[in-house]
Amino acid sequence: MKILQNFFKLFFFLFFSCSLYANESIEEKVKKLTLELRCMTCQNQSVYDSDSDFSKDIKIIVKKKFEEGLSEKEIKDILTERYSEYILFKPYFNSKNLFLWLFPFVLVIVATLLLIKNSKKTKTG
Repeated sequence: MKILQNFFKLFFFLFFSCSLYANESIEEKVKKLTLELRCMTCQNQSVYDSDSDFSKDIKIIVKKKFEEGLSEKEIKDILTERYSEYILFKPYFNSKNLFLWLFPFVLVIVATLLLIKNSKKTKTG
């Protein structure tokens, strides 16, 4: 009987701790998302860190959308539709941004190939 009581205590502890963790407060969700959004009126400052009117409006919009039950991705989609992907500090990885994401790797590969080619010329010449 004692084992069964301990099992139920453990079960309830795990159940309630998981449910508390899963139900982040809306304020924490707003903070997390607004830290990923760029203030359009400030110099590369996040919406969360900015005190501009634009940032205040975005914080209100984000909070309302979370209260309506929208996910973070859905809210980002709404904001990028309205303000373009510039509002995101980390742009989406899609066909429009493929060059942006791949360019550093292409640059490293080209530089490495040129370095190898030039080192072969100096060894033979």
